[in-house]
Amino acid sequence: MPESLDSSQRELGNRVDGLAREHLVALEAGPLQGRELATEVRAASKAAGVFGLTQPVEIGGSAGNATALAVAREALGRHNVGHLPGMFGPGQGLLGDLDEPLRSQFLVPYLAGEISGGFGMTEPDGALRHTWATTDGKELVVNGQKSYVTGGADADFINTLVEVDGTGPAMVLIETGLPGVELIRRFDTLDGAHHAAFTFTDVRVAADHVIGAPGKGMGVAMRQVTDVRMAIAANSAGLCAFVSEYLAEYLDRPYRGGGKLGDSERTRVTYGDILISSYGARSVLYRTARLIDSGENAVNEAMAAKVIATETLSDIVDNAIQIVGGQALSIDHPLAGIYQRVRSVRLAEGPTDVLRMNVARGRLDLGKGRV
Repeated sequence: MPESLDSSQRELGNRVDGLAREHLVALEAGPLQGRELATEVRAASKAAGVFGLTQPVEIGGSAGNATALAVAREALGRHNVGHLPGMFGPGQGLLGDLDEPLRSQFLVPYLAGEISGGFGMTEPDGALRHTWATTDGKELVVNGQKSYVTGGADADFINTLVEVDGTGPAMVLIETGLPGVELIRRFDTLDGAHHAAFTFTDVRVAADHVIGAPGKGMGVAMRQVTDVRMAIAANSAGLCAFVSEYLAEYLDRPYRGGGKLGDSERTRVTYGDILISSYGARSVLYRTARLIDSGENAVNEAMAAKVIATETLSDIVDNAIQIVGGQALSIDHPLAGIYQRVRSVRLAEGPTDVLRMNVARGRLDLGKGRV
């Protein structure tokens, strides 16, 4: 663990490490899938006091800060179990800005796991206009389409970025059962997640379903996006360590010509680069978490952390498969599973090239950040 962690953060890291070793590794390798697997993972996580890290204190959670969440997610990644469902309770996310009666109607059952939500920002390629809404009395009339609603396949509601005429972008909570809301496609991604595409045709939504101040929708959305980027970065940094350790054990095996597999100078150069790159990704992760916890606007840094961690992991696992050879191409091999998942997360919450461009804009046009 980083030397900058305090005693409570170190204790958390040790506790999550124990949870992974004693329970989650076996579950990951076992026969359970879907809801059955999520139920077992959830029970083990709750027993270890990890489940509530993403939830507010007022509902019994522990409201972990950015560093605590980085510690927990990196520890899970180090055992290649961070992708398991049911590990953390749903956080407030955008719903934390809801007032009554919507708070009781949506936030409380959402945190309890009784309803599920999706997150819709992405428009279809070639869309002539962003999803939009007009005001009609105390209602918004929404039209448009979202081509990639994160978690939308099973969602009861979607936090949707909508261009509201006269006020600008807003995050609007749209229930999927409303007339005019149509799920047009379900799809699974390489990381095992379930998403969907929706159309909205004259969907009438109460005006008080706007989350946060009208016209501030992009800022509201970006708060959640930054949290997810940090989650991806932390798990990826942990997976870098997992791959490094896996290779260390592999290279310690006897070679048929005598000596060990790791005696090759060329292999050692590659492995040294893997260790150095992994160290860099981990350092950026914790630096960014500390900036967030200090209250700084760390949008640029979170983008950088996500890019560095995912691109580093992609390179590391590709080199590891090259070293291990054909056996690592088996679909049930741990390196093959990581290779498949990292290809997906390199696109999640902003493709790498888009994030690079945004970091440059943050510095050159806005003068933001420490990158």
